[in-house]
Amino acid sequence: MWATEFKEHLEKRRVGVIGSGSWGSAIVKMLTQNLEDVHWFVRNPESAEHLRNYSHNPKYLQSVEFDLEKLHITSDLKEVVHNCDVLFMVTPSAFIVDLFSELTKADFSNKIIVSAIKGIIPEFNAIPARYFHKTFDIPYEQIGMISGPCHAEEVALERLSYLTIGCQDEDIAQEISEMLACRFIKTTVSDDLFGTELCAVLKNIYAIASGIFSGLGYGDNFQAVLIANAIQEAESFVDAVNPIHRDVLSSAYLGDLLVTAYSKFSRNRTFGFMIGKGYSVKTAQLEMDMIAEGYYAVNSIMEMNKKFMVEIPICEAVYNIVYERISPYVETKILADKLS
Repeated sequence: MWATEFKEHLEKRRVGVIGSGSWGSAIVKMLTQNLEDVHWFVRNPESAEHLRNYSHNPKYLQSVEFDLEKLHITSDLKEVVHNCDVLFMVTPSAFIVDLFSELTKADFSNKIIVSAIKGIIPEFNAIPARYFHKTFDIPYEQIGMISGPCHAEEVALERLSYLTIGCQDEDIAQEISEMLACRFIKTTVSDDLFGTELCAVLKNIYAIASGIFSGLGYGDNFQAVLIANAIQEAESFVDAVNPIHRDVLSSAYLGDLLVTAYSKFSRNRTFGFMIGKGYSVKTAQLEMDMIAEGYYAVNSIMEMNKKFMVEIPICEAVYNIVYERISPYVETKILADKLS
């Protein structure tokens, strides 16, 4: 009886997805397993038209065939924001401020925001939850976030994957989890909004480090030491920023870090690998034609850490390589001597 009532409640929600990259497309695929009506903001009009005509995203997860009867696809951002009361944000963090520059607090009144951004807003050195709270007066209790371990490419293949939904209001977290859970997606909930979102930012930086070391020829033995140190570093930083009890060895933290640091689908690891192989930052970015969130995140984390003064040698090493242009070979040798 409860399941039927909950399903009816979900169907009354007006749900929108803002973003049409790999992860945005994966979120839409999950939502349409459970919901009959999903609004989808696709910024590029040509991509939107292709989706409407052929049921496939022309640029990302091209193998996925979307059920057009369940989708309202548009390139009008205000249309999606105004027509929906639950908004999944899946746009790269570097573009968020520009994307929402013409929207006001009134536009987001009474909305539930679900961040699947996994990055940091570079203009404010802020996690997405803080940006939406400060900019649009959205209560933290109405902001959720999605963490892995979960790669979009495996969602496209319908391989069993796990998500954690973080929100200070656990009823909202549960509702969001029910929207996403399906045959190939298992979900859990957490009230640690800030911890899960910060760890989602940090794991991209550590994935870049993993890629750099791999590109330089370091093996699996060293990678294990690197990631063991990375989760300890993440715990120290997150505890300094938001000191509550959390188990960083659970899937939302350690699991998400592991898949991002090791997977062939990880764009941050790929970016780091190219840097380790001798590519310049600009060349690697052009070659990938995708956003490596860790590149922007490490600059913001270093700025944030001026306040908290936590020892974060892995983040410092990545920053020195990608921003200060210190030789990857030299910087990684220094870092390797610090790890244990």
